[in-house]
Amino acid sequence: MSTNPPNLRPDIAPAARLDGKTRPGQPSIGMVSLGCPKALVDSERILTRLRAEGYGISPDYSGADAVIVNTCGFLDSAKAESLEAIGEALSENGRVIVTGCLGAEPEYITGAHPKVLAVTGPHQYEQVLDAVHAAVPPSPDPFVDLLPARSVSLTPRHYSYLKISEGCNHKCKFCIIPDMRGRLASRPHKAVLREAEKLVEAGVQELLVISQDTSAYGTDWDREVRRGLTEQPITTLARDLGSLGAWVRLHYVYPYPHVREMIPLMADGLVLPYLDVPFQHAHPDTLKRMARPAAAEATLDRIAEWRDICPDIVLRSTFIVGYPGETEAEFQTLLDWMDEAQLDRVGCFQYENVDGARSNALPDHVAPEIKQERWDRFMEKAQAISEAKLEAKVGTRIDVIVDEVDADAATCRTKADAPEIDGNLFIDEGFEALTPGQIVTVEVDEAGEYDLWGRLV
Repeated sequence: MSTNPPNLRPDIAPAARLDGKTRPGQPSIGMVSLGCPKALVDSERILTRLRAEGYGISPDYSGADAVIVNTCGFLDSAKAESLEAIGEALSENGRVIVTGCLGAEPEYITGAHPKVLAVTGPHQYEQVLDAVHAAVPPSPDPFVDLLPARSVSLTPRHYSYLKISEGCNHKCKFCIIPDMRGRLASRPHKAVLREAEKLVEAGVQELLVISQDTSAYGTDWDREVRRGLTEQPITTLARDLGSLGAWVRLHYVYPYPHVREMIPLMADGLVLPYLDVPFQHAHPDTLKRMARPAAAEATLDRIAEWRDICPDIVLRSTFIVGYPGETEAEFQTLLDWMDEAQLDRVGCFQYENVDGARSNALPDHVAPEIKQERWDRFMEKAQAISEAKLEAKVGTRIDVIVDEVDADAATCRTKADAPEIDGNLFIDEGFEALTPGQIVTVEVDEAGEYDLWGRLV
């Protein structure tokens, strides 16, 4: 049974889950997947390709002929974590191929670990496969391995991440992801929908839509592709995904005005009434130094409009405290904005320099002890808001999806909770017959700071 608060860093993905079943003599590859859910999708695609070529998937170092480490380069702390994982894989296995965001800096990796077999950048699937072929030649059984393979999933089978685009066109000063992953490149609508259909046919009950900038989906298409569209491409995609019968949850939704188009889909039940919006801060001067839109008042108006259209909407966001130049007055504006916005789910992390980010050169960096003190105050505020909102749910009946069942309870999530990053609802009586992926109705009878408890109706 898991409990909250979860790790609130936005660049953390769930741990990979591998079954490790191989046939005698089959070459096998291990995978260490770090970083955000977008990187997790990349890992799934790499493993799916490898399995289709006859490779087995090893859940540990000792059973693998080589190990792929899919790295994160979002923050300096994430880079350090990636280097540590590479070092551990080298120590335990010795044959390591590195890919992912940190792979965009090959000299950084080879400088620390010169014995790695190869380094490739983010979503360079063909180069990863070439490196695996060179290190561990394939040896497929044509009667077994070369049959069409079901996609490898690193999440529980009842939910799946659905990546709809790569890259980002924003130039936020604290972020180097556009440098690592390039400009926005949206996948074709038909390709995304076909993948979603296959996932639902395979038993997926919840689609978690991800990208670097979900609401910008399709804005990079040329005029011929967009000709005849009567609404934004993301709205059309959300509508079509909602017709498949699974829960559809939207992550990383930049608050463009056209996001309003999607709110009626939530009110009508086609898409979950949940928006993950990276506001980052509220003070206009801080936002300008971040190179982000600086209209916190307009954002509050937008939130009010969304709630008018769909009163049940749940808003999640992440924020940065201690950004260079942040004054006490600017931070207090953020706290006051939080009182106004009353966001349901909130994550926060302290500003860190990242090699290559333009924010490193800004004046007036905030002292570590002040960043920690502001983080504590921010989280105290967010926790109080969360506690009050959850307390208001006591006595109500809601639908939940079962994630896990153990000896103590069934761990579930409401429509307001994304896996790994939000809260849980626990059923600790009469839960024994439940199975992961079931959607059941419960009556909420207890609330905490982040989690709920309920009983089956």
